[in-house]
Amino acid sequence: MKKYRWQLLLILFTGLVVGVLLLLQQDSIKQPVSSTPNPISGGIYTEALIGDFLRLNPFLDIYNQPDRDVDRLLFNSLVKFDASGLPQPDLAETWGISKDGTVYTFSLRPNLQWHDGTAITTKDVAFTISLLKSGNALIPQDLRNFWEEIQVNILSDSAIQFALPEAFSPFLDYLTVEILPDHLLGNLGLDEMIDHPYNLAPIGSGPYKFDRLLVEDGQIIGVVLNAFDEYYEGRPFLDEIVFQYYETTEDAWVAYQNGEVEGLGNVSNDILMSVLSEADVNLFSAREPNLNIVFLNLENKAVSFFQEASFRRALMMAIDRQRMIDNLFSGQAIIANGPIMPGNWAYYEEIEKINFDNEGARQILAASNMVEDEEQEGLITETGQALSFDLLIPDIEIYKEIGLMLQKDWSSIGVMVEIIEKPYEDVISDLQSRNYEAALVDIELTGTPDPDPYPFWGQAQAQSGQNYSQWNNRSASEFLEQARINFDYSDRTRLYRNFQIIFQQEMPSLPLFYPVYNYAIKAKINNVSIGPLYDHSDRFNTVNTWYILAESQEELITETTIDE
Repeated sequence: MKKYRWQLLLILFTGLVVGVLLLLQQDSIKQPVSSTPNPISGGIYTEALIGDFLRLNPFLDIYNQPDRDVDRLLFNSLVKFDASGLPQPDLAETWGISKDGTVYTFSLRPNLQWHDGTAITTKDVAFTISLLKSGNALIPQDLRNFWEEIQVNILSDSAIQFALPEAFSPFLDYLTVEILPDHLLGNLGLDEMIDHPYNLAPIGSGPYKFDRLLVEDGQIIGVVLNAFDEYYEGRPFLDEIVFQYYETTEDAWVAYQNGEVEGLGNVSNDILMSVLSEADVNLFSAREPNLNIVFLNLENKAVSFFQEASFRRALMMAIDRQRMIDNLFSGQAIIANGPIMPGNWAYYEEIEKINFDNEGARQILAASNMVEDEEQEGLITETGQALSFDLLIPDIEIYKEIGLMLQKDWSSIGVMVEIIEKPYEDVISDLQSRNYEAALVDIELTGTPDPDPYPFWGQAQAQSGQNYSQWNNRSASEFLEQARINFDYSDRTRLYRNFQIIFQQEMPSLPLFYPVYNYAIKAKINNVSIGPLYDHSDRFNTVNTWYILAESQEELITETTIDE
């Protein structure tokens, strides 16, 4: 069975909000707390979303972040993942895996309800999975290919089984799809759902339920959600959450200053300094699941020097990534050390850090007998081959700026680069056909908490998969292959550690940095916390514990004494 991931190469930068992990505390001096606050129900929270309302349906929100943000509060999955990328129960209370790793059996929590009071059963799960297996073009091709090989068996109203053709430990990653109600949509296909009234007034199972749309001059400008009393983790403290839509982050910031909203779903660099200067705002920042990277085509004979690990290391050492971050992203970014995201359970904290060292890079090239070309600028190899290559980039301004800084850094060690700008579609096509020398792109890992780097670095993916560098390292590939069929997280951690060590030694491509997502919320909203994100909507992972109102333990004791 060929394994696919939700990992898709994304060239378009999803935002310029990138940076170091921040947590700004801006509270003024407070008196010592004499008692522990006890959250109580009540209050309304209003948040600004950047973009437009389209449809509230998890199968139709893949390309619209504002819809995904709202859907996160309305729907649940069988399983969810914590900030470190470890699976946690959601609608499923427990699950088991057969000894051979090919059969997964899930048991639902008891007494689960849809927002209309109907019981949630495995029939809802099976219906949702049937949409993934339908072959509809709305489902990404890799996901369709994956699910067509999976058998789904309903064992009872509360038990369901998935049979895989072979063991595949990242399978739980595929069960984060949010479940739809069979009793309302079971007779519809995805095409019929596109314009169905359900998308304007959905019934879900999440901590909040749909109340109404806010409409002005015929346009939807907001959505109102109410706390769901029967939510399996308990009723949320906040009575109501209101989302309002704005065209730009600047518009949203003006709305905050005017008291229209209390949270900003996205803080761009354009307003970041203003937000930081606001006294009653808490700013939360987290690593995004996007890796900015330079792919090197190791099998392109025109750049045969790419096959030398020492040369690739020299290229890496010559990049002043911190200067790039400071100059282009206002000093905010997380330098990437390898292809596994920091904060994830599989990330090796002791991985070698390859820092900027221009002189060290020069020494590596000199030790490899690469000398100055007497006829033109730059270095040449022993055989007289010029150390020069084409850098393919999307014709988007931020990539042009990054490309120019890379060009300057590499020219300083005698490696000459010509920048080739192409439209997004053409860059994708050249990567897929391996018709490039080096390429500056993003690997988007949205929605993939399980790290599984195999699609981009496994040997079997070198010819027609996403191993665009065509890295052919048997040891590294074996570690990745074993990790895909091993269900013990300690074993997988060891295997991925070994892979990361080899990656840093070989440096088959050049990881640059991870963006950072910034989220601002009024200080009166308590108990907010976010960790590394696998989607922007992950900021709502603990929303049912957020609160505004509270009473102290001292007050509770006094009230209890009076009652007695």
